[in-house]
Amino acid sequence: MTHVRPDGDALGCELALANALQRLGKETRVVIASVMPPRYNFLDPERKTILRFNPADPTNGNYDAIVIVDTGAWTQLGDFGDWMKTAKADKAVIDHHVTQDDLGAVLFQDISAEACGRLIHEAMLALKVPHTKASAEYLFMALAMDTGWFHHERTLQRTFELAGELTKSGANPKELYEILYEQNSPARLKLMGRVLERLVIRDKIAYSHVLRTDYEELGAVPGDTEDMIDLPRSLAGVEVSLMFMEQPAGGIKISFRSRGKYDVSKVAVKFHGGGHALACGGSSQDPLDVTIPKVVAAVQEIL
Repeated sequence: MTHVRPDGDALGCELALANALQRLGKETRVVIASVMPPRYNFLDPERKTILRFNPADPTNGNYDAIVIVDTGAWTQLGDFGDWMKTAKADKAVIDHHVTQDDLGAVLFQDISAEACGRLIHEAMLALKVPHTKASAEYLFMALAMDTGWFHHERTLQRTFELAGELTKSGANPKELYEILYEQNSPARLKLMGRVLERLVIRDKIAYSHVLRTDYEELGAVPGDTEDMIDLPRSLAGVEVSLMFMEQPAGGIKISFRSRGKYDVSKVAVKFHGGGHALACGGSSQDPLDVTIPKVVAAVQEIL
């Protein structure tokens, strides 16, 4: 399992770990707690490998172990979290985020890792399971997506070395890039246009928002907002960017990004969230016109 609205790092970690465990003779089930973002449909076009968790599934009690990857927060587990609280299976968390809840699990945490995919690679080394072409592609995607295709500040030499190892094992960077970044739907591009139209710049902060009605009007889905936080962040002179996204089920998802000078996780924790110092998320149950000024004021305090 991983966090709701899974990204490339989360899905790559799940699939690579499952691939490794299967080669050790284990039976695995890869599950998510929300709808699959359209961007990642190519990973499982027939929806036979990555399953939407069903709390009423009678086979849920058959698990011997539950492994959570790329999150350690109850709020990120959706309806799976409520079920897991009563599950008797052994539990483990493999994660690289600073913020952690007590999930009643053995915690394998390394906040120096740029992507959780690095930790899955290290788990495979510990289990003495070599990479296949499939596992290499899953982890290359995980590594590349969580480092902004290797341009984020925390991308270290060891990360480029690992990317080289994964390429040698069969990962195809060109093909993955084209699938992940050059296959946008018209609805996603129109949603980007809305985000740019609503752009606000205040001091060193830039922010925009997505309305719940935008999804239906444009034919988009919440997963289409992935990476849109990078649009306000790309402006010259901006140190912190924010995205506010109304959710179809209610509430507002907040994304925070810092160019490097400021630790925005200090703000995210005030809004039921957390993550990395330079990239994190939060949420609010207040309306948008209340949430935006509250969050912007909190960010201004740290500038």
